[in-house]
Amino acid sequence: MVSAPLGRGGSAPDAQRRIRRNRWLFTAPLVLLCLLGAVLVWEIVRGNISEASRGHWPWRLQLMSPEPLASLLAVAAGAVLARAQYARTVRPALGWRAEFVAGQLPGPGKDWSVGVLNGGQHNVVVEHVDYRLTLARDPAAGPPGEDEGWTSLAGVGERLAAAGLRATVDFRLVGMGAGYPLVATGTYETVGVGVFSKRFIDEVRAFHMRIQVVDSVGDTHERIVQCLEGAREAVVAPVEEAHPVTAATPGPPAARTGPRSDRPPA
Repeated sequence: MVSAPLGRGGSAPDAQRRIRRNRWLFTAPLVLLCLLGAVLVWEIVRGNISEASRGHWPWRLQLMSPEPLASLLAVAAGAVLARAQYARTVRPALGWRAEFVAGQLPGPGKDWSVGVLNGGQHNVVVEHVDYRLTLARDPAAGPPGEDEGWTSLAGVGERLAAAGLRATVDFRLVGMGAGYPLVATGTYETVGVGVFSKRFIDEVRAFHMRIQVVDSVGDTHERIVQCLEGAREAVVAPVEEAHPVTAATPGPPAARTGPRSDRPPA
């Protein structure tokens, strides 16, 4: 069994990251706090100039009296801090797990099974899922860009079929559409991503799944799952069942075929 590390370098780091915030629940309170802060600075500067100067434009412009301004500023700051704390509370903990299991694909051997889970305290909803496939026969090149090479589940199926890999025989992929809930199970139970045979592992260099989910406050989080990471490591190699060895049953002693000597022993 293999669990994904928190983060690694390379073209597809699998560390979870927040890629987008909800504009109304995050941006609006922050903009309001900045506006009230600017008004406070204006009123402080205006209050510290001479009375004669306050009679001229623009210093005679009073935006808000200090008492309600201070109250509104405290409320806005509290709202921003409360939203940030709540966002940390409902943030998902996207992870993945993989191991060799038997009986998932035809054949006597064990296959590489990959699943994802939400280890956070609150449920999230899948927003988008796409995949990136690199075959072993593909020419070696530099690391692809962040948004290069991603395709849909149907696109992956077409490339695998063109490479001679058969669905339900060499691999089996599980589709997750937009709106699919990833429940905060509180356990290590995973939602299946796919099952891959040894032939698939030999003929595919890398296979990534990028999953984006939305939490309770509207923030979007992303995790890239490196589905074949660890599948070629000796420490997670499948344990095959050994055939029992039957011990040889001793039979009667073999008869002598050589000439018999009648000479008595000395």
